[in-house]
Amino acid sequence: MPRRFAQCLSLYCLLLPLSLAAGTPLQPLIDAARPGATLQLPAGRYDGPVLIDKPLTIDGGGQAIIDGGGQGTVVTIEADGARLSNLRITGSGDRHNELDAGIRVSGRFNVIKDNSVDDVLFGIVLHQSEHGIVRRNRIGSKPHEVAQRGDAIRIWYSSGNQVLQNRVEDARDLIVLDSHDNSLSDNTVTGGRYSLHVVNSRDIRISDNRFVGNEAGIFALKANGLVIEDNLVAEIRDVTGVGIGLKESSNAVIEGNRILNVTIGIALDLSPEDETQPNRVRDNLLAYNAVGIRFLSDRGGNRLSGNRFHDNYIPVAVRNGGGAMKNRWQGNFWSDYAGFDRDRDGTGDTPYRLYAFADQLWLDYPSTQFFIATPTFSLLDFLERLAPFTEPRLLVRDDTPRFQRGDERLVERPGEPGVGACGLC
Repeated sequence: MPRRFAQCLSLYCLLLPLSLAAGTPLQPLIDAARPGATLQLPAGRYDGPVLIDKPLTIDGGGQAIIDGGGQGTVVTIEADGARLSNLRITGSGDRHNELDAGIRVSGRFNVIKDNSVDDVLFGIVLHQSEHGIVRRNRIGSKPHEVAQRGDAIRIWYSSGNQVLQNRVEDARDLIVLDSHDNSLSDNTVTGGRYSLHVVNSRDIRISDNRFVGNEAGIFALKANGLVIEDNLVAEIRDVTGVGIGLKESSNAVIEGNRILNVTIGIALDLSPEDETQPNRVRDNLLAYNAVGIRFLSDRGGNRLSGNRFHDNYIPVAVRNGGGAMKNRWQGNFWSDYAGFDRDRDGTGDTPYRLYAFADQLWLDYPSTQFFIATPTFSLLDFLERLAPFTEPRLLVRDDTPRFQRGDERLVERPGEPGVGACGLC
């Protein structure tokens, strides 16, 4: 073999792995494509960050990787009618103030589906985006402490979007800010902080999601007209964790949810803010929680019906010495109901009444929380009920308590993430 040819071959062998590691530049392919074209990327690694500023379909066939190299946002879409699918998006920057993300979308009628998004600070960001679809994506974050990660899905000043069937693991939050008329359905979120945080938004539909093993469930602040239905919220990890919480929010429908094994099942704080727009809390299952529903004041205006309170340590609690009598209670099931149904019409013969005894001291005196369920608290509570020193405070009166819970079984639904031993249908 000629010496010069051997030298050239050796140099080529050294450079070839380096060129493959560096990836193929993707931006020139995007720039050269005509509006409306489809880029079917062969398997391989492509260099980002990239900008899509025209209606374009990019499909990776499940084997193409776009790597941002740790710089900025990996894929930015500033167009109407773009589609991004079957790609692995990885390697964003690490700047919170710049919202370094896997995918950032502005515009209308864009579709992001069937992608894997990993090693990014923020996952998928919709900013001033309308009528888009984010579907069947698998989203993670960078390996930081939970508060230092970015949001898996972030919706800001956006409307008419559908966020469907995504799976989020070990990110920070799903969050909706200053937005309206968006739908989040059939998503699974585990290992994060807020399962879903809604702030200063309206008419958001949250349905059929599975939020298991996060630090908090669904929490809404100044958010009106929410529909929160048929979600599973379970195994909240934080000791102050709330399954579903409303603060200064009105005209919400909270229906058909299962809230299991959390500290506070549902928390209502100055909600409804507008007493002419009551919140409706109905047909939810609250089981094995420290508190089923907690009110942070005796402000009324909520309508609670058909809910099932099953083996919560305290079914209903009110902070600051108030009661919950200004709310409307009707036809709820209470597992601690001490009554009969002699005419077998499914309704208890006598009203359900819940009083505040010593077992609720810990709500007003947090320093006593250490003693919850201890023999000391149990004895004090027994003495209070046997011979109260003062008239106990009536918290709840339900004149038509449901006598039977129904045909629920202690099983998980097929295909659902585990919720310990407390998964009631």
